[in-house]
Amino acid sequence: MTHLLVLAAPILIIALLRSYRSRSTAAPAPKPRPQHRAPVSFDAAAYGLVPRESLDPTRSGPPAPEHVRRQSQAVADAAWNGDWRTAATHVAAPGTDWDARWSRFELLRAIAREDDAWLKEWRTADPDNCDAAALEADLMVHRAWEIRGGGFAREVPAERMARFRELLPAAIEAARRAAPLDPANPAPWVVMVTAARGAQYKPEQFRPLWEGLVARAPHHYEGHWQGMQYWCAKWYGTNGKMMAFAEQAMDGAPAGSPLPGIYLHALSELAGRGSGLPTGPAAQARLAAVARALAEVRPEDERLPGLRHLLAHHLGEAGMPAEALEQFRLIGRWCGAQVWCEQGDPVEAFHAARAEAVRTSGTEPLPPTLRTKNADISLHS
Repeated sequence: MTHLLVLAAPILIIALLRSYRSRSTAAPAPKPRPQHRAPVSFDAAAYGLVPRESLDPTRSGPPAPEHVRRQSQAVADAAWNGDWRTAATHVAAPGTDWDARWSRFELLRAIAREDDAWLKEWRTADPDNCDAAALEADLMVHRAWEIRGGGFAREVPAERMARFRELLPAAIEAARRAAPLDPANPAPWVVMVTAARGAQYKPEQFRPLWEGLVARAPHHYEGHWQGMQYWCAKWYGTNGKMMAFAEQAMDGAPAGSPLPGIYLHALSELAGRGSGLPTGPAAQARLAAVARALAEVRPEDERLPGLRHLLAHHLGEAGMPAEALEQFRLIGRWCGAQVWCEQGDPVEAFHAARAEAVRTSGTEPLPPTLRTKNADISLHS
């Protein structure tokens, strides 16, 4: 069996899995946003932006470096050839950098979803390994959602719903059994927090899971994304509870963490429900703080490009066009983010948002001698 195509771009696979995760919440699809168009006369290069004809709608940011792609493919090839030890070493290598470790955990999930024979061998050979046990539980969560699908509960056939209801509690119990195998490892707790809303856990059941997670990894990005989903209005919270959760995560984030980006995801949840977004000086100050926080995140962080797209969009919506324009310059030519794709043509939506940021900020064109130079820099970003 050939698996090369599946993991030729592992970071893309992870992004697709996150997209599936977002759709698996049984929420109605957002209504298409109206398509705006940039004036024909708008010359992006005159403002230090990539020309429209050079925009790339196939991805939201640059591909992973070649050495990362090769390493990920090597882990996959080894696993599919029966060598689970390479996967075990790979996921444990970041030590207590739990965000980096979770990123590798997601890669192993992608590999196992294609062929999990190696994971079964790992569990048999090393039954006390926490990562393997947590990964097994995590796969149960994702397979449960695959069985259920992303529609409303009333649209799911009874036999599929019954199977879904069986698998999620079983996944939580599997994660509970994994947790004592490495008491410091937050992975089993992330799995439990992820499964809780589908398992219909009430807040009093959810809180101990959340406390267990943050006791081990207080700034875990994926854990907070899942926690935000739990507290949103379509699950077991309200708009107010979700925003309070996102603001608390943002305020407690250490320098260099992408965690303030959770606030942007919360804004997108509000917009997706047709709820009003925060306005006024306090809301603008929040967005300015997110921009400052993202400026300190490592440029190679795989979450950064997607967060910059959300930030540019929400800055524009909040009446901060100059700040939005700066984000567009940092983004460069990549325009395949969901926030633009859901408007129809991502190239046109992205280009129109840039044009609007230029117009409403009153930004003056660059001197002609700098235009080509800046456009070239953006093209290679």
